Amino acid sequence: MIADRDRLASTAARDVALECLEAGIEAGHPRTVVRNAVSLERETLRIADATYDLGEYEEIVVLGGGNAAAHVAVALESILGELIDGGVVVTDDPVETERVAVREGEHPVPSERGVDGTRDVLEAADAATESTLVLAAITGGGSALMPAPAGDVSLEALRTTTDALLASGADIGEINAVRKHLSALKGGRLARRAAPATVASVVLSDVVGNDLSVIASGPVAPDASTFDEALAVLERYGIDAPEAVAKHLERGAAGKLAETPGPDAPVFETVSNHVVADGMTVLEAARDAAAERGYEPLVLSSRVRGEARDAATTHVAIAEEVWATGTPVSPPAVLLSGGETTVTVRGDGTGGPNQEFATSAALELEEGGGDEDGSGDEEGGGDEGDGSDEIGSSGGITVAAVDTDGIDGATDAAGALVDETTVEDTTTAREALAENDVYPYLESRNGLILTGPTGTNLNDLRVLVVE
Repeated sequence: MIADRDRLASTAARDVALECLEAGIEAGHPRTVVRNAVSLERETLRIADATYDLGEYEEIVVLGGGNAAAHVAVALESILGELIDGGVVVTDDPVETERVAVREGEHPVPSERGVDGTRDVLEAADAATESTLVLAAITGGGSALMPAPAGDVSLEALRTTTDALLASGADIGEINAVRKHLSALKGGRLARRAAPATVASVVLSDVVGNDLSVIASGPVAPDASTFDEALAVLERYGIDAPEAVAKHLERGAAGKLAETPGPDAPVFETVSNHVVADGMTVLEAARDAAAERGYEPLVLSSRVRGEARDAATTHVAIAEEVWATGTPVSPPAVLLSGGETTVTVRGDGTGGPNQEFATSAALELEEGGGDEDGSGDEEGGGDEGDGSDEIGSSGGITVAAVDTDGIDGATDAAGALVDETTVEDTTTAREALAENDVYPYLESRNGLILTGPTGTNLNDLRVLVVE
């Protein structure tokens, strides 16, 4: 799974970190989670805790999109076989299917191919009747992969707005509040188009807290956000949106356009949503892998968010506490976290949140929690006996951070693996962070983790090994 793994696994701690990453990513793959959550017994289809009598439907179609949507379609085909009559999914990780059409799009910035594929999804939804069972394959990445610009909004205007939001530091909920109100599919509108069909979604969540209205911008989930809130996001982050975008949102806020369907909308009477995997799926597998290697695992949280470099500082501080005092767990230990951090882009470089997390962590490890030159004055709180030198010299802490889909930011790297040897020159590392240009820096330090698209998309996975 991980390219050049032997070189990366140059120490026992690095090997453990990589093993935890691999275990987590594999456990979150659709072929694994769909097989565990979906089953067929005669004419009864089970999805999580819900059952569907297939004798009540004349056709079954699979519709949806996201980074892992084609893998979900393959997994559903393996269970239902010829009972599936067709369908369409849009993805940037295509795989061969037998009955469901796979359309390609781009992520994280929407493309014309994505528009064309989404049009096919909407046409299939329009063709559904009350005797249709729609299995909605919804995974992370669906927001960008299924663009359906509404009204007079062009794809270019949608791209410009998406780019600005991604660079602003806005969280995924805020970004999707805007996307939903610029779309003919998001915010429950796909469910509205499929009505009166029965819709059962198979959801792989890449969103902290599993908010169904945020995952892929909630195409078959009720949406409580409003046009007013979408406008507020643009104002909050100083987004100078294209004129067509601003006018569309202003018309909606003025009541001239229909709102996205909310929780009480009749369309959702025949819709059920099932989250079959999320960030904890990945963390639990990584935890088990650590325990099998003789380490004491501790899951810190599946909901870490905020600026990536700030989160790294906190994670390293906890790892240092484990090393120094055995609190909150005794070493050898593995600390794990999930969630989704963000990057506020100020430079013009290449990288992603997990790469920035790793670079910031590497700086902390090199400096041992002291100030910029590692001297440990009163600003950093370290003195001659604070233990920071011992942490560095012991090689006690190794940090790995990846996006489980294998694509961190808009790069070909999943993330990075670092320890106290990664940073030789703190000035160079800090300049890379300041310019948001950590990819080439980590590449030069042999720290990048390359997996290619994994088929899994369940947030970030961070592993800190404390020897």
